[in-house]
Amino acid sequence: MLCGQVDALPADLDAVIALSDLQGMAPHAVKGGAAALLGEVVADELAIMCKAGNLPPANRTGIILAGDLFSNDTADERGASGDVRSVWTAFARYFRWVVGVAGNHDTFGGTGERERFFRQPRQKLLDGEVVAQDGLSVGGVSYIIGRPDKLNRREQSAQLERIEEVLLQEPQVLVLHEGPDAPGTGLRGNAIIREAVEPWSRLLVICGHCHWDVPLVTLASGTQVLNVDARAVILRRAGA
Repeated sequence: MLCGQVDALPADLDAVIALSDLQGMAPHAVKGGAAALLGEVVADELAIMCKAGNLPPANRTGIILAGDLFSNDTADERGASGDVRSVWTAFARYFRWVVGVAGNHDTFGGTGERERFFRQPRQKLLDGEVVAQDGLSVGGVSYIIGRPDKLNRREQSAQLERIEEVLLQEPQVLVLHEGPDAPGTGLRGNAIIREAVEPWSRLLVICGHCHWDVPLVTLASGTQVLNVDARAVILRRAGA
């Protein structure tokens, strides 16, 4: 878990927590120690920290999920794909709201179940939309660039079109699963996505998919990229 500061947050928010790529299993105290998806356990632990006063109150904290929240039962299969509704539900149980994108390994039940699931209040899956959460403008595009016959992948032109449509609405935060690279740093990502987001100098991009040892990079134009792969980052108002 990492902590960071932002210049400003809406009055009704004390913090935003961003996470992605929690691809593992862990003992779940609420389930008597039975194994559960790591994201479920993290949601419970963060809520406990909020209640103890070690983090801002959960009802004044928003959650941003940048995808890939599934693991198989034994956490021994790299890149397993499956249903992550339980993770979203765990965060929505405690926190003010949950928004995010689907990674290339996330599913949300069978036909029609995804739409029903996201009709529930306080949780929103983004794939080409911009939403205002307590006055914070958050846009997002799910999936990654790749062969469209594989799970949760799009052709490059289609993915870039969605990203550009979101950027034209000028969100403060753009959530992606597959994010940009950072030239000259050795930090991996997609150069094509960097070229799309780099002109938007007042933008914060939150992404995962490729792990960075350094979580935050500022691109040449001033665009900031926060990589939350396998980590939770708590963003609080400067001076709070």
